[in-house]
Amino acid sequence: MKKLVTTVLCGLVTLNVLAQTVPGRPKLVVGIVVDQMRTDYIEYLKSYFGDRGFRRMMKDGVYMRDVDFKVNDLDAASATAMLYTGAYPSQTGVPASLIYDNESKKLTPALADSKTLGNFTNDSYSPEKLRLSTISDELSVDGAGLAQIYAFSPDPQQSMIMAGHAGTGAFWINNTNGNWATTTWYKPMPSQISSKNYSSSLASRIDTMQWKPMLPIDKMPGLPRQKTLAPFRHTFPKTDKNVYIRFSESPMANREVTDMAIECLKGLNMGNTGSTIDMLNLGYTVAPYKYVKDGDSRPEVTDAYLRLDKELGRLFDAIDRYVGAGNAMVWVSSTGYYDDAVIDEKKYRIPTGEFSIKRAKSLLNSYLSARHGNAGYVDTFKDGHLYFDHKAIEQRNLDINEVVADARSFLVKMSGVADALTLNDILSPSTPEEERMRLSIDPKTGGDIFVTFNPGWTVVDDLSYPEVVKATRETPVLTPAFIIAPGIVAETISHPVDATALAPTVSGILRIRSPNGSTTKPLLLNYTETHHK
Repeated sequence: MKKLVTTVLCGLVTLNVLAQTVPGRPKLVVGIVVDQMRTDYIEYLKSYFGDRGFRRMMKDGVYMRDVDFKVNDLDAASATAMLYTGAYPSQTGVPASLIYDNESKKLTPALADSKTLGNFTNDSYSPEKLRLSTISDELSVDGAGLAQIYAFSPDPQQSMIMAGHAGTGAFWINNTNGNWATTTWYKPMPSQISSKNYSSSLASRIDTMQWKPMLPIDKMPGLPRQKTLAPFRHTFPKTDKNVYIRFSESPMANREVTDMAIECLKGLNMGNTGSTIDMLNLGYTVAPYKYVKDGDSRPEVTDAYLRLDKELGRLFDAIDRYVGAGNAMVWVSSTGYYDDAVIDEKKYRIPTGEFSIKRAKSLLNSYLSARHGNAGYVDTFKDGHLYFDHKAIEQRNLDINEVVADARSFLVKMSGVADALTLNDILSPSTPEEERMRLSIDPKTGGDIFVTFNPGWTVVDDLSYPEVVKATRETPVLTPAFIIAPGIVAETISHPVDATALAPTVSGILRIRSPNGSTTKPLLLNYTETHHK
């Protein structure tokens, strides 16, 4: 009998310890993806931030200083797909914002879908081509489809990835008229959102908006003297046909995103609708502003961080007010890359050159015709991917592998080319660089050969109209992530964290399944000993 009592008491003690150490589930999860956010800017500007934004996350959350995406050529869409699925671009179906379409022979949005209709837009998108489940999808399954799951971003594909296949709604800023837009894939737009397009539309305000520095320009840290002589000033006139694109790529768009997030918290009662966990997903940007006259956007980037800190503070205050302190989980991540490539003026005499896509295609076709007979071997050359006309090669009874190998040998000798790898090379990697490419490139949409260019060179796609001109530059940076959740001990992690670990980590905190394509184990986080009834 004594033995039985002792066993029971021990069991009760164990249950009590578990009750103390395992936190309850939050009522709301907020996922935030910040395009091109850098760790060094956050730490350098820490003393300029308020207490409610970045400093709150660094103090109260898990702060990861070095999130490693392990892949090449990321953009906002491919990085967001990685973060929400826990898988690499080679698997997600979104290896880039634009992918090559064999039928139209053009680059098209990865999530374009003519079967859906736009709401407040003529564009048609759906998450159907996103091949894996997302955190949002798994949360919807957990809540038997009753959870409210919304996403807001200036970019349609990023918003759609964050909302997932099973989300309630994905919204973005229409590049034509500035309205918040969505698609018929999701449920009808709530009146709280659609009414904004009438009562306080961006179109009615954009002419009066200006982007000027929050701090006096001579008080901004880390700028050379010539950048402190006159403050920048960007306006958004309606006469500019690209005005909404320019606006969406500026930090001014971040405020629009926060406004809609707060409207959801207030008007849709998110986080207070029963036993399900609701989810709010937001896309922000601190990317270098491409429309500066001299190509040096450091003052604008610094100001973007200061403005984002204010927006995060507004958002966190609204979460505390409408959901309650301690009832929400927030996770924030960068997109893992930084694009500050500009064409340097010739007076600096930095080694450079110009690579013409049109000329390269013509020379390669001439070379292959001389070796294998006259034909148009190259179909197209887009974003470093070279696609062959397989039908033309088959009609000549040629071995495609032999033609590709000959083409590679020719390409690597061209000025400006750093390397040229065949798809077979990439799928059977023998070097770390080839392994990164294997994770980056989707074999279903990638080219037969992938060409990389020398840093400093300018690649001119003169097969397109208008021409697309891109400078080549490698910019490795540390990119951060944060997690604040009930019961999670605040800590700073300085060692590299695999970006694909974030999705299963967030899923574990929420006590839901990880996305079905997750490739990495969740992080081991520490929990506080807080009793939950």
